[in-house]
Amino acid sequence: MSRIQTTFDKLKLHKRKALIPFFTAGDPDPKLTVPLLHALVEAGADVIELGVPFSDPMADGPTIQRSSERALKHHVSLHQVLDMVAEFRRSNTGTPIVLMGYGNPIQAMGWETFAKRCAEAGVDGVLTVDFPPEESHEAFAHLDKHGIDPIFLIAPTSNDARVERVAKMARGYVYYVSLKGVTGAGHLDLAAIEKKIPQLRRHIKLPIGVGFGIRDAETALAVAKLCDGVVVGSRIVEEIENSAEQDVVANVSKLVRELRLAVNRA
Repeated sequence: MSRIQTTFDKLKLHKRKALIPFFTAGDPDPKLTVPLLHALVEAGADVIELGVPFSDPMADGPTIQRSSERALKHHVSLHQVLDMVAEFRRSNTGTPIVLMGYGNPIQAMGWETFAKRCAEAGVDGVLTVDFPPEESHEAFAHLDKHGIDPIFLIAPTSNDARVERVAKMARGYVYYVSLKGVTGAGHLDLAAIEKKIPQLRRHIKLPIGVGFGIRDAETALAVAKLCDGVVVGSRIVEEIENSAEQDVVANVSKLVRELRLAVNRA
């Protein structure tokens, strides 16, 4: 049983919803990534999505694009991101880590090598934004061999055929993108999410996390009532961007604690 499944099983047992924060590895400085991972856990994160910096992040809005740019100024590579996860695992063996990024760096490394290194480092899941399920068979085979959960996105525009395909291939959880557009764009339509989730549950037995556009505790609470997990990315990255470097860990911790308290109320 994977760490992700174990985590969601425990949450379900205690009638709690998952809080899944995201930030980009290496932002604002590589030396802060592992301390941030530990701080997120202490603040109440159940699963952490760790972004792999990429020069052309097509699904990400300006906030997360800038976080990749800041990390790439420090020449943070996929190899280094895996090393960061391995360092985190030396003292944390329970919190699931999902790498979130794009296919190019993985293909450069090679899917077989990547999956093996993920397993060695202690990565639990991989979400590759530009690898839809139709193009993920080779990747899935390598990830499956090493016990790594493939996480897939579902959009408001995804039809039943796509949802069924994701349901067959996904492991861990499914990430529902709550609005059309890039990360951090627009405002959530809670009524639309409330309508969509039951439709997805007809096909998907895995936990469903909802992300894109969750910016405060009030919205996190409202979304948590509708699904199994709340994903918060741009708002956390914004906090990193707007903080002095010496205050990053403390400020992000404060924000995540507020989100944790809100999600607990669901």
